Amino acid sequence: MIKAILVFNNHGKPRLSKFYQYFNEDMQQQIIKETFQLVSKRDDNVCNFLEGGSLIGGSDYKLIYRHYATLYFVFCVDSSESELGILDLIQVFVETLDKCFENVCELDLIFHVDKVHYILNELVMGGMVLETNMTEILTRIEDQNKLEKQEAGITAAPARAVSAVKNMNIPQQIKDMKLPDLPQAIKDLKF
Repeated sequence: MIKAILVFNNHGKPRLSKFYQYFNEDMQQQIIKETFQLVSKRDDNVCNFLEGGSLIGGSDYKLIYRHYATLYFVFCVDSSESELGILDLIQVFVETLDKCFENVCELDLIFHVDKVHYILNELVMGGMVLETNMTEILTRIEDQNKLEKQEAGITAAPARAVSAVKNMNIPQQIKDMKLPDLPQAIKDLKF
């Protein structure tokens, strides 16, 4: 089972952290710091598996990581997970991010954190691997993007209606009427 997924940059700044086991906020920060110290000290020519740190379970857990450009992708797993399977999962995650953001970089993880979490949730949920087929994952992401565009069209409809009324050629006294403030009008709607 996957216990945590961490992504941090070369300086140890966390860019994504997802814990599937409860740790309080201070403990999470300590785990991120210890994990960075363990992973960043390793040479590029050694294997990408190591025993978990003392804070996250010691020898019962493994840290499996990949280093891409300025980012470390680290999965903390228990002994039931295959190291090579998790390395493949990291590769699928990174390739999916790369396809969604066209040459993903650290800033994409910062400014699109909601989309990154959505992509991660398509791969892993509750510490269990859901999907490893990148085509399926990209199909789900495209479906989500379509829904977001539809919702944007629905929420933009009142604004388009107000601007259409303002641009109509109607008598001045009707044109001078104050229309309700759009955000308040939306708040007053009851569904």
